[in-house]
Amino acid sequence: MSTAPSSAVQRYLPWLVGVVLFMETLDSTIVNTAVPSMARSLEVTPLSLKAIVTSYILALAVGIPVSGWLADRFGTRKLFISAVAIFTLASILCGLSVNAPMLVAARILQGLGAAMMTPVGRLAIVRTFPKSQLLDKMNFVIIPALIGPLLGPTVGGLIVHWWSWREIFFVNVPVGLAALWLSRRYMPEYRSDSPRPLDAIGVVLFSSGAALLSWLLEVFGEHRLDVTSGAILFLLSFALLGAYGLHANRTEHPLLNLRLFQVRTFRVSVLGGLITRLGIGGLPFLLPLFYQLGMGMPAWQSGLMMMPSAIAAMTVKALSPHLLRRYGYRRILIVNTVLMGVVIGLFALADQSTPIVVIVLLSFLVGSGSSMQFSSMNSLAFADIDARNSSMANTIASSMQQLSMSFGLACGSLLTGWYLGGLPQTDQIAVTNALHAAFITLGIATVVSSLSFWTLRAGDGHALTAKNEAPVATREPVTD
Repeated sequence: MSTAPSSAVQRYLPWLVGVVLFMETLDSTIVNTAVPSMARSLEVTPLSLKAIVTSYILALAVGIPVSGWLADRFGTRKLFISAVAIFTLASILCGLSVNAPMLVAARILQGLGAAMMTPVGRLAIVRTFPKSQLLDKMNFVIIPALIGPLLGPTVGGLIVHWWSWREIFFVNVPVGLAALWLSRRYMPEYRSDSPRPLDAIGVVLFSSGAALLSWLLEVFGEHRLDVTSGAILFLLSFALLGAYGLHANRTEHPLLNLRLFQVRTFRVSVLGGLITRLGIGGLPFLLPLFYQLGMGMPAWQSGLMMMPSAIAAMTVKALSPHLLRRYGYRRILIVNTVLMGVVIGLFALADQSTPIVVIVLLSFLVGSGSSMQFSSMNSLAFADIDARNSSMANTIASSMQQLSMSFGLACGSLLTGWYLGGLPQTDQIAVTNALHAAFITLGIATVVSSLSFWTLRAGDGHALTAKNEAPVATREPVTD
């Protein structure tokens, strides 16, 4: 069941989804620079507050897979409004927290709100616009997802410097209230006429496996787990996810329908994107370290050095639809992935003697490449998905993107720690050399990941770039 979207809904819905997406991605990184201030205020050690980051990630990993089922059953409008309200209320509770357990509990609630908010917003975009417009609209709303993690550390540091850590969460309140008002006016209602039953076994298997894996990737580089315990927990997480795979192929209504991976464009976008993000996803973690520890910049200047990437992302968003229409998804994804790998590797040549304009140029190129890459991969996922499977495809893509973010950050952290060996992090030369080696490794991995896009065909994604498009429901999935 659905209501035909009005012109006002089509005009303002991308802005609404973009705003909440920015709020969600900003909140995932903004707390990082405020942890020392929080620890002093709550009278705990900074290390013990790592849970405020991991709890948010875990809530996302658990909540995202269920978001598609909830949207089909209760409708996109009702669920989206509820998610924004939960996120805003949780933000207030975070800012009012008087101890660490209360803060962690509020962050879990905040993560659950975000887990429903972002996928349902994207689903509304997919169902509101024809595929011929989907590239432009997805390209528009993906920009906040690129800018949020880049601005998070900078904004968090400035807020803590001028006010207190509590304002980090209170800034969400006016944005959340505005999003609630806009949601009531411009969020369309889409609901399945015959919602599938909830796959309770699948929820337990996949959510527990994904949550455990996300938590391990988040804490693995901090040496809080011995090798044996870490290996056992990793095997357990993979066993849970493997058990879900067997279960999904045997049940009629699985939580995540893995049969959608038979659609070539969806498979390449989701799985190829997972591999590509291993290299690109480590940059938000590695670059601030490189600017501060390798080049000796203060924290505020390091944060400002991330701004060229954000500016580039906004610039390229206007160009990527035209480039994709002219050259096609296959050529763009292959060439752009290789170029991204080269740019990442070029950071290994930079040091304190490198002119700042060169660093800014490299940062600009990173933002440009990331914008093109994510816009291409995220829109390609829906190129050959029919209307009845759009909710499921959106849930799978969102879940895999969440895992890929954890994989990317973990890869950057583990590689740097491995190259550093047992040397102290106060040794600037050793840290710089370790970061240089990590940049080269991630650059090579990114170039190699371009092989996944060679399986695309020249016409793949044409439904997204064609000027005139047949109705979504009449298109058949492209399988092989």
